[in-house]
Amino acid sequence: MTNIQIRTYRDEDADIVKEIFTLGMSEHVPSSFMHILKQPPTQMLLMCVFCSLMASSKSFLLPILAVTLLLAGTRQLVVYMFNCYLENSLKKDLNNIGDVYLKGKDSCFWVAESDGRVVGTVACLPDEVLPGCLELKRLSVRRSYRGMGIGKDLCRTVADFTRDLGYPAVVLYTSVVQTDAQKLYEHMGYEKTRESVVPGLITKLVNFTLLEYKLDLQRDGRKN
Repeated sequence: MTNIQIRTYRDEDADIVKEIFTLGMSEHVPSSFMHILKQPPTQMLLMCVFCSLMASSKSFLLPILAVTLLLAGTRQLVVYMFNCYLENSLKKDLNNIGDVYLKGKDSCFWVAESDGRVVGTVACLPDEVLPGCLELKRLSVRRSYRGMGIGKDLCRTVADFTRDLGYPAVVLYTSVVQTDAQKLYEHMGYEKTRESVVPGLITKLVNFTLLEYKLDLQRDGRKN
């Protein structure tokens, strides 16, 4: 089995941490695109465009071309939204991990290292919405190293850190399309506590939901 070590972030990890995060988030573009296509407003729009052009042009070519262009445009919109999220995340904390996570006693950033190579990340800091809780953030594992228990070890690292500081719970936020992450959190004892649509006109139209999970450290509900 690959030897995995979890340690505190160092400045020389900056580029690889951003690479792992960026690659991990880009994996959700296809599932987000499919999520949008499954929504009734999207299906209604595509059907209306197809039927109206079919009725007016009396040809299959124009409506098929129009629907194809709409689908291509929708996918580009998803890519644009993820790029905006990535850019915001870099500005918010990933371009300055040391100041954001390592200067306070109630926050930290860790990396998982395999044979000297950083293959996973996780962080935590005080939650802005739920006072008295720490928020698990930036959990990501390089694709080729998944299935080895690294994600579980990173989750345990945050839980142990939170418990040692005397906080009663860990909270986290993930999206509706991140199904593998949801399974991991639920396996680790997290319970879904709230669902809310991400703010914004487009996200509301396509019902892009944000899920809140909570791990209660005051009861023995942790799973291994």
